[in-house]
Parts: sequence; C-alpha cells; structure tokens
Amino acid sequence: MFLMPEKTKKLYIETYGCAMNVSDSEIVASVMNGEGFTNVDNEQDADVIFLNTCAIRDGAEQKIWNRLRAIKAMRKQRPGMIVGVLGCMAERLKSKLLEEDRLVDVVAGPDAYRDLPNLIRQVEEGSKAMNVMLSLEETYSEITPVRLNSNGVSAFISIMRGCDNMCSFCVVPFTRGRERSRDPFSIVEEARQLLAEGIKEVTLLGQNVDSYLWFGGGPKKEFEKITNEQKAEAITFDKLLGMVADLSPELRVRFSTSHPKDITDAVLYKMLEYENICNYIHLPVQSGSSRVLDLMNRTYDRAWYESKVLRIRELIPECGITTDVISGFCTEAEEDHQQTMDIIQWGQFDFAFMYAYSERPGTLAARQYADDIPEEVKGRRLAEIVKLQNGISKQKHEQFLGKTCKVLVEGFSKRSKEDLKGRNDQNVIVVFPAQHYKPGDYVNVKIERATTTSLIGKVVE
Repeated sequence: MFLMPEKTKKLYIETYGCAMNVSDSEIVASVMNGEGFTNVDNEQDADVIFLNTCAIRDGAEQKIWNRLRAIKAMRKQRPGMIVGVLGCMAERLKSKLLEEDRLVDVVAGPDAYRDLPNLIRQVEEGSKAMNVMLSLEETYSEITPVRLNSNGVSAFISIMRGCDNMCSFCVVPFTRGRERSRDPFSIVEEARQLLAEGIKEVTLLGQNVDSYLWFGGGPKKEFEKITNEQKAEAITFDKLLGMVADLSPELRVRFSTSHPKDITDAVLYKMLEYENICNYIHLPVQSGSSRVLDLMNRTYDRAWYESKVLRIRELIPECGITTDVISGFCTEAEEDHQQTMDIIQWGQFDFAFMYAYSERPGTLAARQYADDIPEEVKGRRLAEIVKLQNGISKQKHEQFLGKTCKVLVEGFSKRSKEDLKGRNDQNVIVVFPAQHYKPGDYVNVKIERATTTSLIGKVVE
C-alpha cells in the first residue's frame, strides 16, 4: 500500500477539448487544493496526474490512449504515481479505462469531481476507484475555480451543465447529462471576484447558453407548472447577460455556445444595450442541407438558420458570426455537400470549426444510421469546405483594413516578444507592436494587414 507523504501532494492536470473542459479543470484544481494538493506545471514532479478528456471524436480519444501509454512508461520511475482520467471520455468508457494494468487508477465523470479526494484515498489503500454517476443538480456553483494557465486578463465562467438537445451525432448528453442551470447570483459573484482580481473579460459557458433558465432551482421541466408571476421573475439568458455586464463597463462579456433554435431577439437587444457585451456569436450550422439537419436532429432547417443569421445582421450589422460544420454525415450525398458549401458562401462566416464526421458509439446516429460515406470522400469534402471558408475568413478580415479596433491586450504574440496580441469586439486576434502596453490594457489599433486568422496593425492614441 502506497500512502502519499502529506508534504508532497502535487497535482498535474492536462486538459483536452473544449472551453468547458478548461473550466472543469479549474473546478478540479479547487477541489484538490482544498485537500492539500498544490498544482505543478510538470508531470515529472506530480504525485497525481489527471487527464481531463474529450470524447467528441475518435481522434480525441486515441490521443488520450497514446498519452496514457506514455505516462505508463514514465511511471516505472515513479511507482507511487496515481493517474486519473476525468471528463467525457471517463463517462463514456467507464470501467474499460481501468482494465489495462497500470494505465489508469481513477476514473471520474464530469459530475463526480467533489468525490476525487475520496477516490484518491481508495487508490492509496490499494484499490482502483471510479465514480461516473451523473447528476440532475450538480453545477459546482459554490466552488471558486482555481485559474490554471491564466493570462490574468480573461476567464471562463460556467453558467450551466449538460445538454438536452440530443443531436444524433453528439455524445455530450450521455457524457455530461441533462441540462441544468447554475444559480445566477453565484455567477455574478464569481464575475465580481474576477473583476476585483483584475480580470477584464469573462466568457459565459454552456453547451447551449440561450436555454439558460433559473426560477429558484427547480428542474426545467417544472417551469410550465409555476405561476405567471414566477415566470416573469425567472432569470433567462438575456437577463443574466445584463446582470454580469452591469458589474462594470470595463468588464467585457462574451458567451458560447448559442443554438439556432434558442437564440432570441431579447439576447440581441441586450447586446445592443451594453457596449461591453461583445458583438460576437458562435452559431453552429453543421450542414446546409435541411435533409441532413433532420437526420442530425438539429430541430431546425436551413431556412430557420438563415433567418437567425439575417436577424443578427439586421440588429447588429457589425456582429462577428462563427460556426461549426460537419462533412460526410451519414447518407450525405454530393447535393447535400454542395448545399453546405452554399450556406458557407451565403453566411460569410468570420471563422468556422470544420470536421469530418466521426461516429461515436452510443449516439442515435451510431444506433440508427450507417456511417456510409467513405473516408476519402469525407476528406475531400472537408478540404473543399476548409478552402472555401479560409478564403471567406481572409476577405472578412480584410474588411477591417484602415479601420480602428478596440483591443483588450492579452499577452505576447506567439511569434515575437516584440508584439502583443489581443482580440477585438468580433473575437478576431489582433497583433501590434508591444511598445509600453501591457496585458489588461485597452488599446485602439488601426488595422494595416489581414490574414486568414488574424489582423495586424499599430496602436493609435
């Protein structure tokens, strides 16, 4: 039996996947710090290594398996080291992760992070340990996250957990459970604390932020049973946006991700009302074919999606809009692919996350549809989508040439310590000479050059 010395409890967390996982890792760090663990930046120094994982595509999971095997080799020199897999892959694979000897000791799903100290104790006593119970209530609302790898300027705030949308290609409802919204007052308090610590920008996170709803903590399905007076007092996402934005005009507010079926005019009007709510919306389309959207169970068709984009641009003409696109979904014909190319051309998105379809076990698509598009066809279609979108992104960025953007400085550019970087209102990276400016400053940058991914310019006083 290996008992960890009290003075050498060191924790290393490696995070994969989305911003929600980054936020979850910060909750894990807080829970473990409360048990006497300190965070380290090097796995070689760690007594406990947690991999916070993603299961959205097979490639993401294979990366984790390869990483675990590399850590296993390293453990020969650290026989007392404990290795845990957290998050979506843990929830999906459960005990399968514990089957290979000396690969994984702890498995914990996204709703089990409070139990991690107990799971670690079980391992110290000689057992492998697992908790993958999903919850209908857990939001970690009173846990103050430990900001890992913070730039000291921006931070994520999780406002809800889980998802009720059941898109046929997606594992999230199975790995993160049912949707539940966090107490809005705890959200505002977390934002207030971050502001006091010098944070200048917060991003409100949820699988579907537009469906945020708080009416005293009851399950969302109970909403229709309450009185009209209670409904009028409920906190919807637009109201939450205003509550956070009201904290200070110096605090930028962003949010992600929006769902086309749920985004409302009330949210758009709230963005117009507050200068510090950024003019940026991530609105996944996934496909330009209504037939494929129906198979995906996206609950909207192409015309509905286009009406939402038109409404955003009608009310907020300078709003940046980004999207997600999947190529090669089940039964996707060449005509469907061309409709996706067409909506990308029509939408003129600032940026897109673009992927080939990856079948995920347990999803509706895996159970009901054949993954019948050959990989080479998926690859060819994806390459066409990427080429088209990259050209559009470059053109969209060129529209900033000669204009002046308000930029929140985040830190040094990746390429040079002589340059700083930040983002403008539309969430586009802006690079400019460092001079005397520092992270956390707001600067006005006149744009002189544009690339597919960024803008380059000089500060103007």
